[in-house]
Amino acid sequence: MSALKEQVLAGKTAFVAGASSGINLGVAQAFARAGARVVLISRSAEKIAAAAKTISDEGHEALGLAADVRDYAAVEAALGQAAERFGKLDIVLSGAAGNFVAPALGMSANGFKTVVDIDLIGTFNVLRASFQHLNRPGASLISITAGQAVRPSLYQAHVCAAKAGINMLTKCLAMEWGPAGVRVNAISPGPIADTEGMRRLAPTDQAEAAIKARIALRDYGTKTDIAEMAIFLSTDSAKYITGTILNVDGGSELGDAGGNAIPEGF
Repeated sequence: MSALKEQVLAGKTAFVAGASSGINLGVAQAFARAGARVVLISRSAEKIAAAAKTISDEGHEALGLAADVRDYAAVEAALGQAAERFGKLDIVLSGAAGNFVAPALGMSANGFKTVVDIDLIGTFNVLRASFQHLNRPGASLISITAGQAVRPSLYQAHVCAAKAGINMLTKCLAMEWGPAGVRVNAISPGPIADTEGMRRLAPTDQAEAAIKARIALRDYGTKTDIAEMAIFLSTDSAKYITGTILNVDGGSELGDAGGNAIPEGF
């Protein structure tokens, strides 16, 4: 049975950063449906309030707070409000991200810095500030990374650098915080349907078809695929998993599978 159909997170509180839309909102909604109380943060007060409403309208407990992950004090304050409302946290997911397509010579230093600040510095801020609220065995910290962390990509130097940093940060924090029983992992999504990222990277049907042709499973994933993995990492089923980057990517990280096909007769 799908984890989304069970109350496997009943009684737990989850904090999700970058949750106004896309993959992270999908995860927050799934956490709630699995029984968790959910706190969502994003820069826009209007957007995060609307996101939280999609959860509360389903009859679940949700709190939306405006906070920019680049601002450590703002993240710390949001976590404090979450703890004041719901008590100790059990799950923290950091997924705020920025992206645009540009060659290194076509982007400004500020453009490069902005993506690193949101993705890498933002992830550090969320994970570091949250530790005091979930410093106990069974707590689960999850980052959202991407295949660019290990696969060089044209016109994505900023993203590749930021995501590579997230991967290594995940492993370092898993080592440091493991003795406290706190697990730190990351999920690396492949191309996910109905997300702003894919609308930017594949804005036409032709571009989408070209991307799918290079994926081993020949299709995009879904937000539910990522949510299922996040729920798994937040349960006792994953109690001995830490410092791991889990690919949910249809085989994207394996490389270009465009010429791969089962020969006739097999």
